[in-house]
Amino acid sequence: MGDPWNLVIPGILHKVQPVRPPLVVLHGALGSATQLAPVAAELAPLGEVHRVELPGHGDTALGTVPFTIDGFAVALRAALLQRGIERPVVFGYSMGGYIALALESSWPGTIAGLVTLGTKYRWTADSAAAEADKLDPDAIRAASPRFAEALADRHRIAGGWEGVAHRTAGLMRALGRGEALTIERLRAIRCPVHCAVGERDAMVSVEETRDLADAVRGNTWVLAGVQHPIERLPAGTVLSLMRSALGLE
Repeated sequence: MGDPWNLVIPGILHKVQPVRPPLVVLHGALGSATQLAPVAAELAPLGEVHRVELPGHGDTALGTVPFTIDGFAVALRAALLQRGIERPVVFGYSMGGYIALALESSWPGTIAGLVTLGTKYRWTADSAAAEADKLDPDAIRAASPRFAEALADRHRIAGGWEGVAHRTAGLMRALGRGEALTIERLRAIRCPVHCAVGERDAMVSVEETRDLADAVRGNTWVLAGVQHPIERLPAGTVLSLMRSALGLE
């Protein structure tokens, strides 16, 4: 039958390009929309890219939004509606992927596809406490003054990085107390989900990423040599993941 995207109109051959869904990139804990500007630029060849910033992060005030996974899921849905973004393919880094999963589980069909990277699935009281303890501002300043300075610059408009760190620690402890996504919620997800994890990710294991992919009937990608911080991700990695999610390779 030939190329289905070719149309012959009075002797003229026209190449009709398939319409691709809009793309959304969503940052993780302690992150911001500006932090993912390089990722958005990397994805620009694939079409329309939107960076969404969670309330209480970066340049976005928290307002009355609850600093919880479901609170952020509601805020993400509101941002999509406000911008007129319909059924996007979402790249969610770390906590961003978890929030996108929460959104799709509550409003199935909102998202056309989802790629998570370094999204932690297993939350227990002990694991949540261990991760929350790492967010103590004094400990961060002592261990990495340059990181503390970067956080201060990143969250100045949202009210200061120390507050973001304290609230994020509380969010993690709440996940450990039972606010994590249940298997029933994950099974409500309709869109294709691709779960990626770095082989050297110290926060998220390959095993729990595979368990997450199984829960959402998705795929698992293990990235050789990759650690958790997105700043250390090799150039082109997210582009390759999204191309695969879109069926372009």
